[in-house]
Order: sequence, then C-alpha cells, then structure tokens
Amino acid sequence: MFVKDMLLNRLSIKGEVSNCKYHTSGHIYFTLKDGTGQIACVMFAGQRGGLKFRLAEGQSVVVTGSIRVYERDGKYQMYAALIEREGEGALYEKLEQLKAKLLSEGLFDPSHKKPIPAYPKRIGLVTAPTGAALQDMLNISARRNPYVQLILCPAQVQGAGAAGTVVAAIRRLDALGVDIIIVARGGGSIEDLWAFNEESVARAVYECSTPVISGVGHETDVTLIDFVADLRAPTPSAAAELAVYEWRGLTEELAARHAELAKSMLDILEDARQKTEYRKRQLTLLSPQYRLAQYRQRVMHSEDSLERRMKELVREKRYRLSVAAGRLKGLSPLERFSQGYAYVADAQGKTVTSVAQVGAGDSMKISVRDGDITAVVQETKTRE
Repeated sequence: MFVKDMLLNRLSIKGEVSNCKYHTSGHIYFTLKDGTGQIACVMFAGQRGGLKFRLAEGQSVVVTGSIRVYERDGKYQMYAALIEREGEGALYEKLEQLKAKLLSEGLFDPSHKKPIPAYPKRIGLVTAPTGAALQDMLNISARRNPYVQLILCPAQVQGAGAAGTVVAAIRRLDALGVDIIIVARGGGSIEDLWAFNEESVARAVYECSTPVISGVGHETDVTLIDFVADLRAPTPSAAAELAVYEWRGLTEELAARHAELAKSMLDILEDARQKTEYRKRQLTLLSPQYRLAQYRQRVMHSEDSLERRMKELVREKRYRLSVAAGRLKGLSPLERFSQGYAYVADAQGKTVTSVAQVGAGDSMKISVRDGDITAVVQETKTRE
C-alpha cells in the first residue's frame, strides 16, 4: 500500500539529526526529530552519492525520500535518497543562477586571467586575523621563503557583512601594489563560505589589477571566486605553496645554472681560442712577410746549391786544366829546351828540319833554354 502511495514515495522532512550511526556496511542510521515528534531514518550505501557532507548529531537537515513500514518492528521508517542541510537547497539554486549570470558576462573567461608572478616580493592576504588559515599560510611562507613580505588585510570571512569586508580588503591591497593577493579561509558549510559566493566579491576579484589566488575551504569546496580568480588553490595552505617560491630550491637552481653557464662560457671561449689560433695560422701562411720569408729561404737554398755546384765545376775544370797543363807542359818547347833540345832556324827565320835546307857558310839561329845562338854552318852531313 505504501509503495503505491505517491505522497509517501517522494516527500521531504525537515528536522534535527540524533542517534546518528555509520554502519560498517556503509549504511547510515539516524533519527530525525523536531519539537513534536521523531521518525527513524536510514540511508543505504547505494544512496550515499546524494550526501555532500558528513552527517552528525544536532544538524538541522532536510531529508528527501520515501516512508515505508519496517516489517520486523512494524514501525514507520524514512528511507533517505537525498539529505541536505537546512537552507542549502535554496542557496545552491541561488549560486547556480549567479554562476550562470557571471559566466554569460565573461567573468570566467580564461583570457582575462593574469599570470601569477614566479618570484613575488610582497603578497597580500585577505582572511580572518584569528583563523587557522592565516597561521597555516604564515608557517608555509616562513618555511619556503622568509624574505617574502606578507601583508595582512583582515576581513570578516563569515556571517552578515562579511562580503563587504572582503571586497574592501581586496581593493585596499590592490591599491597598495602588492605582487599577489591570496583570498583564503578554512573549510565549512555552504552557509559558512557564502561570503565568497557573493556577486560583489566575484566582481571585486575580476576587477582587481593584481593577480588573485583563491584558497577557500577544503579540496571539495568550490566557491564562486574560484572561477573568477586567476588561480584556484584547493586550500589556504596550497595557496601559500603556489604563491611563495622556495628560496633554498631557487638558490640551488641558480647555483647549478651559474655552474652550467660558467662551463658553457669556458667551452665557448676555448672554441673561440682554437678558431682564433687556426685563423692566425692561416693569416700567417697568407701574409706577405711569411711569403717573403719563404721566398728568401728558397733563394738562399738555391744560392747554396748554386755555390756548391760552381765549386764542384771549378774543381772539375781545375783538375782538367791541370791535366791539360801537364800535357801541354810535356809538349812545350821550353820543356824540351830544359831537356837539352834546341830550336834551329835559318837566316830568314824558317825552321830548319833537314840538312838539305842549309849549306856550308849559311847563318843559323839556334834557340836554347836560356837564350839564342847565332852560328855559321861549316858542313852538313846526311844521316842514313
């Protein structure tokens, strides 16, 4: 009967959670009560996808599901398909409407997002001055880089008027000229985080000339400024990690780059030196002075060769001359004269080679080694 009743198959009940128990099977058993009554409820493990938070004692919720009779006890029981915190449904609907409006206006367009500076000197913080989010960001910044200046512009991050303080803090830091602005707070319900879903806050982030990092809530929390901000961080701690560069790591990287650059410079200088030496040798070989020196050396070498050849020729000619002179000496009349021979000529100076050329009484001239003798022929005698 209850299964066929449409009113009992899809209804919503508002009340306070009590006796909440998470079973090892994944089912959730609890009681929903108000000032006049109560009803037992169960959400099976297969329906847990409709639960966006952890159910706990004392929470005011709206449970949507069906009512049936639990046969064992014969009691009515609520079988939950969806559990929402009281007021969350309307807030989600309002959030989706505002999100669609800003999306149509281009506030989420990636082309409007500004790059986050890699090495900021001053970072502005928009958060509650007493929250855990601030301490987490301070600790992370001090660990990563104690030389980065953090400027806190306190804001109310929850409750009535919170959005106005967040907007004022963003604009004040933007006018101050910091390098990055972090808008952050810890996790909470949609009501707790609603200040960061306000249209005024989203527009303040969009109009900010300074890059903005949103670090609101936990990893599963998504607010409107996450879509408008230049960079979304899942938590305030992650926002600090993204904004503050690690000083020691940068120092080590710079040292490694310096060593690499020095080595590259030395390699370049060595290569240039070798090329210069090669060009120098080429210029030396092509220079007029070098060529003149080469020609001069060749001339000197040729001169030495010529001189050696001339000396050899002189020695050879001198030897031949000495041989010829010896031969001539042997044929010389003077040499004959020194051996007792004489040259005989008649009165006319003709050489007398036969007794038939002269007769008795003729004058003759006899030449010997050391002079001439004039003689008269007394007689001639022919030799057989």
